[in-house]
Amino acid sequence: MGINIFALIIGAIFVNNVVLAQFLGICPFLGVSKDVKSSIGMSGAVFFVMLLATLVTWLINTYVLIPFNLEYLQTIAYILVIAGLVQMVEIVLKKIAPALYQTLGVFLPLITTNCAVLGVAILVVQKHMNLLESVIYAASIAVGFALAIVIFAGIREQMELTGVPKGMKGVPIALVTAGILAMAFMGFNGLVPLP
Repeated sequence: MGINIFALIIGAIFVNNVVLAQFLGICPFLGVSKDVKSSIGMSGAVFFVMLLATLVTWLINTYVLIPFNLEYLQTIAYILVIAGLVQMVEIVLKKIAPALYQTLGVFLPLITTNCAVLGVAILVVQKHMNLLESVIYAASIAVGFALAIVIFAGIREQMELTGVPKGMKGVPIALVTAGILAMAFMGFNGLVPLP
C-alpha cells in the first residue's frame, strides 16, 4: 500500500499546510515574519531540522523503539533528537552566517519547541509511512511552512508602508492577515485526496 507521491507533496504544501491548516509552528510564523529575509532564513533552518529530524526519528522508531517495545518513549526520544539537531544548526549558523544568526535571535532555539517539527515526526509514524514517504512528506511540509511564512512576511512588510489604523498595528493586524491567508489556502481543499 503506497501513497501517491504527487498527492502527498501537493497536499502537504497547499491543502494541509502545516501552519495555515493544522496551526502548527505558529510561534515562528508570527515572530519571524516581520521581514522576508529573516523568514527565508528561518524557513531554511526549519527545512533542515524538519528533514533531518523526520529521518532520524523514523529510523529510531523503526529500529529501536518498536523492536524493543519502547514506543512509550517516542515523544521523549523525538524531542531529544530535535533538540540536538537545533543545537547543531545553531552552531553552524553562528560560524557560517553570523548576521542571519543575529537576525533569527531567540527564534532559532525555539525550533526545538516548534510543534511543526515534532508534529511531522509523529504524523509519519501515525500514517504508517515508509522512509521515502516520510522524507518526502517532511520536505513538503517544510516547503509549505516556508511558503506560508514568506508570503506572510511579504504582506507584513507591505502593511508597514500602508496606513494601518493605530489600534490594529502590530499583532492585531498580523492575526487578521494570517486568518485571511488561511482562508485563501482553504481554496486548495479538494485539489488532491489527502493521505
